[in-house]
Amino acid sequence: MMNLKFDRNELSGAFGDIGTDLPLLVGLTLASGLGASNVFFMFGLMQILSGAFYGLPMPVQPLKAVAIIAISQKLSGDIILGAGIAIGIIMLFLTLTGLINWISKVIPNNVIRGIQFGLGVNLVLLAVNKYVPADGLNGYILSIISCLIVIVLFGNRKLPPALPVILLGFVYAFFFQVEPLSIIQSFGFELPNAHIPNFQNVVIGFMILALPQIPLSLTNSILATQKVSEDLFPEKKLKVKNISYTYSFMNILNPFFGGVPVCHGSGGMMGHFTFGARTGGSVFIYGVFYLIIGLFFSQRFDDFVRIFPLPILGVILVFEGLALAKLIKKTSTRNDLFIALLVGFIAIGLNYGYLIGLILGTILHYALIVRINKT
Repeated sequence: MMNLKFDRNELSGAFGDIGTDLPLLVGLTLASGLGASNVFFMFGLMQILSGAFYGLPMPVQPLKAVAIIAISQKLSGDIILGAGIAIGIIMLFLTLTGLINWISKVIPNNVIRGIQFGLGVNLVLLAVNKYVPADGLNGYILSIISCLIVIVLFGNRKLPPALPVILLGFVYAFFFQVEPLSIIQSFGFELPNAHIPNFQNVVIGFMILALPQIPLSLTNSILATQKVSEDLFPEKKLKVKNISYTYSFMNILNPFFGGVPVCHGSGGMMGHFTFGARTGGSVFIYGVFYLIIGLFFSQRFDDFVRIFPLPILGVILVFEGLALAKLIKKTSTRNDLFIALLVGFIAIGLNYGYLIGLILGTILHYALIVRINKT
């Protein structure tokens, strides 16, 4: 399936999902005590394998529910790794039994569009509330300039927008945030090491992290990602089962080398595409970036990643979220649009909103079908 190009557009697209991934990876690593070399190396390796296997901008992301719960509760790295195995086994079971195909047929498209809309808006809110204000007035100015660059260059294949935005972030970082000497001092070679999770941590990880994560994974990581690939690359005919297989294997493999639980994601694919990517080359490049951090800058990785200022990551996240939310326009009827908006706003406003929206939206969809058939 390899379809890899390495040009300026793939390089630009490679940064289309960094606003989601980098802060979560840093937060997970610092909160859990996991080895930075393991986390970043395995995350990069999964990107490379995904880009090469699919030949599409099919990036890998940290599992969001897992990351948020683990960071807020400061869970140990062993529990996080155990959760990865539990999640991988659950998804593999759903795949091998064919239940994932049944789920994909039962859940209607309007509900998936609603999940995409809710996730897109949540990404925008995260960027606007957390990332953009991070550096005060300087951050707002940097964000405004970056937004203007993206708007002016949007869709430009000769100068894709992420490249000047990332370059602007580097210049800003070295003027206001980073001492060049600290980057030099953070350099040092380190290989990841093997890790053997124990059964107890798999069980604890299942109870605390896997159960909240699975509904979001089914909707956004599997079903919504397949729908986005169908929207952007209809000729590829990517199936739900393909995505659930790679999702499963990544999470079963990662913990044995200290890697955090990961997924694919509709927002990630849309982010890479929005900033120029059209092949797996962008994901491959993105993976090499994390391999470099893991192998050469893991000893003081928190200094190194400051060359990507949060306001810059926020701007990238805003456009990724908007592109994802705009897919709601693909709903075909007013009833579908109503259900999609309802699901989206539930996902935005409630705890476990993705699960609640999924259930209520699906019930409402079939109730409307029954009502229409009776009249």
